[in-house]
Amino acid sequence: MPAKIVVEYAKSSRSSCKKCSKPIAAKALRLGSVTRDSRGFDMTKWHHIDCFPIVSEPIESAESIQGFSSLQTSDQETLKKLVAKCKKSLGEKTDGGEVEQEERNSKRRKADASGEDANLEIIFSVSDIKEKYKDATLLPNWKAFQTIIFLERDEGLHDSDKIAAFDFDGCLAKTNVKRVGADAWSLMYPSIPDKLQRLYNDRYKLVIFTNESNIERWKNKRQTAVDSKLGRLNNFIKHVKVPMQVFVACGLGNAEDPFRKPKPGMWQIMEKYFNSGISVNMDQERKRSQ
Repeated sequence: MPAKIVVEYAKSSRSSCKKCSKPIAAKALRLGSVTRDSRGFDMTKWHHIDCFPIVSEPIESAESIQGFSSLQTSDQETLKKLVAKCKKSLGEKTDGGEVEQEERNSKRRKADASGEDANLEIIFSVSDIKEKYKDATLLPNWKAFQTIIFLERDEGLHDSDKIAAFDFDGCLAKTNVKRVGADAWSLMYPSIPDKLQRLYNDRYKLVIFTNESNIERWKNKRQTAVDSKLGRLNNFIKHVKVPMQVFVACGLGNAEDPFRKPKPGMWQIMEKYFNSGISVNMDQERKRSQ
């Protein structure tokens, strides 16, 4: 399926540009390419406007970009200029066949990257589990493995071939990068506790996969970052009163780090080592997500 192009103002400064790897500032205009990965989940690759790959991801018209109508007039004009630049670039290269070659190369790179991620082999050993994340002490019942922190089995959690997986920030909970602390959150929607309870009653295992690069980035305040993130997750689970499994990716998204989303490392660890050997029914999960 071709990628869907979306545009919006960044909700926080957590995202990084997939081309230059630099952070995208909060409220800055960002352009994303949405594709569906091998698990059937949508994955968005965000870019600075000037970094967007206009050749490998050609845009039909500015108006066709999801979110265009909600932009300020000046930003709509910026996008229109980008689309015009894209069309001009395509027109100049078509005669020589360069566009076709670039598209083939782009598809090959994406297929290779997807295959590498899907076949990623992570060696997990109980001896590698730590009580601390680097120099930060973890809250009770939390452990660390490489660049992830995970919650030990929550009482009442049942392993299953049916997984209901969620992000935390901006999905289950409202958070703000300027606010720190275990209580610095609120429910994203009031219906969330009831929805989670229904899924749990239907024998889904509930799992949170969340990125938190501040734990790695705040070297001088790492303990604060750990206490804040894990405290929020603990308080959320207490509030919704439903057993959940949690994995926190703390890395900065380096090429060697297999855990930070959209890399599938956290999912693979959960399925292979934290689900009692039960294989997830991916055909069922894809149907549910459609």
